[in-house]
Amino acid sequence: MSTDIKAPTFPESVADGSIATWHKKVGEAVSRDEPLVDIETDKVVLEVVAPADGVLKEILKGEGEIVLSDELLALFDEGAAASAATTAPAEAVSEAVPAASADLKISPAARKMLDEKGIDAAAVTGTGKGGVITKEDVVSHKPVSVPAAKPTPAPTPAPTPAAPVVDVPAGERVEKRVPMTRLRKRIAERLLEATHTTAMLTTFNEVNMKPVMDLRSQYKDLFEKSHNGTRLGFMGFFVKAACEALKRFPAVNASLDGDDVVYHGFQDVGVAVSTDKGLVVPVLRDAENMSLAKIEEKVREYGLRAKDGKLSIEDMTGGTFTITNGGVFGSLLSTPILNPPQTAILGMHKIQDRPMAVNGEVVIQPMMYLALSYDHRLVDGKDAVQFLVAIKDLIEDPARILLEI
Repeated sequence: MSTDIKAPTFPESVADGSIATWHKKVGEAVSRDEPLVDIETDKVVLEVVAPADGVLKEILKGEGEIVLSDELLALFDEGAAASAATTAPAEAVSEAVPAASADLKISPAARKMLDEKGIDAAAVTGTGKGGVITKEDVVSHKPVSVPAAKPTPAPTPAPTPAAPVVDVPAGERVEKRVPMTRLRKRIAERLLEATHTTAMLTTFNEVNMKPVMDLRSQYKDLFEKSHNGTRLGFMGFFVKAACEALKRFPAVNASLDGDDVVYHGFQDVGVAVSTDKGLVVPVLRDAENMSLAKIEEKVREYGLRAKDGKLSIEDMTGGTFTITNGGVFGSLLSTPILNPPQTAILGMHKIQDRPMAVNGEVVIQPMMYLALSYDHRLVDGKDAVQFLVAIKDLIEDPARILLEI
C-alpha cells in the first residue's frame, strides 16, 4: 500500500523548512519509526520517521530544497521488500571497468553541485551511508593533477620544452566553503536584531560560590539518591534565585510589543544549551513552581535532547528571561546578548579562586562573575543593578531561596 510522506505541521512562527538529510535511498527497506529525513527550520531540526515497515518508493524533495508545512516529501510502500538494486553488494561492480556516473549513488544536492562545478562524479569519493556521494563530499573534493605522458623525443635539435606539471605544495593552505545552515542563519539574524533594535547595556557583579558549593558537597549524594539519580548542580540554584528576583523586579521579566509593555505574571526561564549546530534555548515553563530537583532534571533532559537534535519547536518557544552559562567552557567574563523580545539575560561564568577581603582579612574564595544584559528602553539601571544584587544575595545565602526572603 502506497503512503504519502509529508512534512510536519509547522507552528505559526515557522514559515518553512529545508531538507537537510535523507537517511534512506529509493528502494531501500525501512523499519517502522526509523528516521527517513531531517528537515531543518529556523529553530530546530525536525525528524520524519517511517510510518510502518516497508520501502521508500520515491523521493519528491531533494536535499537543500525548501518545503512547506504538510508538503509531500516522498512516497512510501508499506510492507514492500527492498529492490534487488539496493540490496546487491557493491563488490559486484567489476573493478576493471569504472562505474558510470549514472550508476553512482549521489544525493540530489550533491548532483546539483557536481553539475554546477563540472566535476566528474566518478572522481569523488562518497562518504555517506552505503557510499552515497553527499554535498559535503563535493565541497571537500580537490581535483587531482594527472602528470602528462612523457613525450617522444622530436628529431629537431631544439624541441620546445613541455609545460611543467604543477604539484600541490606540501604546505598548501586549504579552504573549505560550506553553506550556512538555516539554524545558524536564524541565530545570526536574531543576534543582529538584538543589537540593532534594543538599547542593550550590561551590568556586572561577583558572587561568592562557597555557600552553595558547601551545601552541594554536603547533600549531593543524598540528593541524587532521593531524586532518582538527578544530580545537584549550580543551574538549579540560579534558576530559583532568578525567579525570586524576577518577582521583585517585574520590568526585568517583561517584554516589549510595539509601544506596549507586557508584564508577565509567570517566570518561563530559558536555559541556553550549546549544540554542534548552534545555540538553542529550551524553556522551563512556570519555573517559579518547580523544585530544585525538577529544574536539574529538566535541564539535563533538555541538554541530552539538544545534543541528539530531539528538541521540539514548542520546547524553545516563548520564555520571559534567559540564563546562559559560559563558565562551562572556561569563560571568565562576557556580555551576553539579549534574546528578543525578552528584556534581560543573565550570564554565569567560570568559578575561580581569588583573594577577597573578609572581615579585614584576605581569604581565598571561589568567586564567579555575573553579567546582566538588559534593554535600557524598559529597564532602568537602578533596577538592573538591584536585580543582580538580589541574585548575588540569594546565592551567597541559599537558605533564603528556600524561605523566599
